[in-house]
Amino acid sequence: MVDIIKTPMHILNSAQFDRPFLDYMCVLTDTIRRFDKSKEGLLYLKGLLAHRRAMLYFTQPSTRTFLSFQTACQVLGMNTNEIRDSSTSSERKGESIEDSLRTFSSYVDIIIMRTPVPGLCDRIAVLLDETERPVPIINAGSGPDEHPTQALLDIYTLNRSFVRLGGIDGKTITMVGDLRRGRTIRSLSGLLSNYQDVKIQFVSPPEFRISEDLRQKLIQKKVSFEETDQMEDALRGTDAVYMTRVQDEYDIAGESKKVDNSRFHLKHEHLRLMKTTAVIMHPLPRREELDPAIDSDPRAKYWRQERNGMWTRVALLTKIFGVDSKIVLPEL
Repeated sequence: MVDIIKTPMHILNSAQFDRPFLDYMCVLTDTIRRFDKSKEGLLYLKGLLAHRRAMLYFTQPSTRTFLSFQTACQVLGMNTNEIRDSSTSSERKGESIEDSLRTFSSYVDIIIMRTPVPGLCDRIAVLLDETERPVPIINAGSGPDEHPTQALLDIYTLNRSFVRLGGIDGKTITMVGDLRRGRTIRSLSGLLSNYQDVKIQFVSPPEFRISEDLRQKLIQKKVSFEETDQMEDALRGTDAVYMTRVQDEYDIAGESKKVDNSRFHLKHEHLRLMKTTAVIMHPLPRREELDPAIDSDPRAKYWRQERNGMWTRVALLTKIFGVDSKIVLPEL
């Protein structure tokens, strides 16, 4: 099974991941987590990529994604360099982003990028592929368009949550909030198209409905979905609810403040409407759309989802560099 799972040079969008890859990554991540149980296991992981170096180019604010990638690199023994503010690089002197990243590629073996610029990761991947020293690019969030590794950890979280319920196939997933500008929504919706009989419920104010291009992609892939502004109705019978915040960092003239989003806040009293087996997720950070009183409910998986991100990214790095073959997997 391992031999037929192809590894892409770059991780740029969720469309790169098919069902065999997703299934493999879930098993690989589960297996890697077992190494965390002992000192010997952690030392073994630390030796897998001790000869590699990574650049964390994060010019858009980030807490969880940055720390999980940084820690994932440390778990595997990788040294890391970082740029958190482009004003600290030669971009301040007028150097182009392309030239800066080509410079970084001279010193590292992989570049992990988070940027507010849509399409930049793709552009840099194409640029480096044409050089004498191409290195892998991981898109760790690009503008409002894609966040493929977040979607990968979301799938892993759903898979673990439904392991005794037949997996993700046949489940109803409800996504709530700013769906038009939420890159996690776009990426996760794309990955869910790999599963059988999945239904997606998109719940939002009219102003935050999914974009037309995502709508057409789901229609083309024959994914069952519906759009509604009735959150309470959608919560009844759903297997998972995926909350998102308003993405007002992409406002042009403060338009988010003109939208009443209060009807799309998940409150503690809503829990009575949901299945006892349902799961509640959120890519974080949260605001008022997710009541902290829900944190203690066993259906709340968002803190576990956050930690899953580190282990999923550890697994992804082993796959990119081909050392996943050094991890003994159960038969798939």
